[in-house]
Amino acid sequence: MRHVLALGLLAASALWAQAPPTPLSGSAARGGLFFERNGCAKCHSVNATGGKTAPDLGTGLARGYTPARLAATLWNHAPVMWSAMADQAMGFPRVNESDAADLFAYFVLARYFERPGDAGRGKAAFAARQCQQCHGITEASFPGAKPVKDWTALGSPAGLVEAMWNHAGQMKDAFASRQLKWSALTSTELGDIQVYLRNLPATRSAAKRDMIAAGSTGQSLFDRKGCGKCHTGSLELAPRLRGKTLTDVAVSMWNHAPQMSGAAIRFEPGEMSDLLSYLWAQRFFDEPGDASSGERVVAQRGCRACHGNAESGAPPFSAFRGRATSIRIVSALWSHGPTMLDQMTRRGVPWPRISTREMMDIIAFINRE
Repeated sequence: MRHVLALGLLAASALWAQAPPTPLSGSAARGGLFFERNGCAKCHSVNATGGKTAPDLGTGLARGYTPARLAATLWNHAPVMWSAMADQAMGFPRVNESDAADLFAYFVLARYFERPGDAGRGKAAFAARQCQQCHGITEASFPGAKPVKDWTALGSPAGLVEAMWNHAGQMKDAFASRQLKWSALTSTELGDIQVYLRNLPATRSAAKRDMIAAGSTGQSLFDRKGCGKCHTGSLELAPRLRGKTLTDVAVSMWNHAPQMSGAAIRFEPGEMSDLLSYLWAQRFFDEPGDASSGERVVAQRGCRACHGNAESGAPPFSAFRGRATSIRIVSALWSHGPTMLDQMTRRGVPWPRISTREMMDIIAFINRE
């Protein structure tokens, strides 16, 4: 067994040694498919859809979720999950780094881009904010205004942001021509309006679409659209997105559209998704940990009993220097953890619990080591 553990960890070490850390780039669509195909939904639900024997991974996650918190949460609950999977004769899926990033994107999409809304309040807000004066449900109420049944963006949070941005100038002119004041919205109101409109008979077939997508076009879009001309320093976008949902973003862009100099810039279909994916990837970089604190945690948890002992077969922490990330921790844990747990159990070593802060500090220590 010791040789099996050594081979597994050495394989992970060799993989890590091949490439330095890269920015998080995950696809929520791929993450959802991985979640379903590997049986995760047999126990876990996501926003009430799926199994009921394990926590709901959509409603049960705290806000401010980061890769480090994902790594710490999986680490702490892994033995219970592996035991449950063994009892059900389920195989242990291997999770590579791309899979781990995709799963993180999927969980983020499920939890953070929208808050629960109320259709009744949404109907009232749709009327009170003058929306129905131009946008009828099945027919346009104002020349050039699409009826709600034709709003393809209803199925995509990013698409809604894109549509509201692109049409803000046109809507501003329409407001002025009808002597209407620009109607500012709150995030709650827009969330309620979305729920109301999505549940109308004419729109129920609109499918929700993936937002976070892998790709590298976000930086070039940010530059090409001139976003950096205004959003620098205190107005830098990535930090301002922390804790925000896409509904929050849509509301901010809508409320400030009359004053924003870039309102004439149009986004082609899918570009807003790429741009927001890029900005969220920046946001989700782990906050830097403290290497000295990480060294103390490693000592307290007895990690060096294996990772500082050549006879154990486990590689030293220095093998991962400069290459440790939370996503890589998730991948290594899921792929090699069951073997590690078996080895620790045979030696009478308890599985240590690790907080999010401690996980960040351990990663900082490994990268320094």
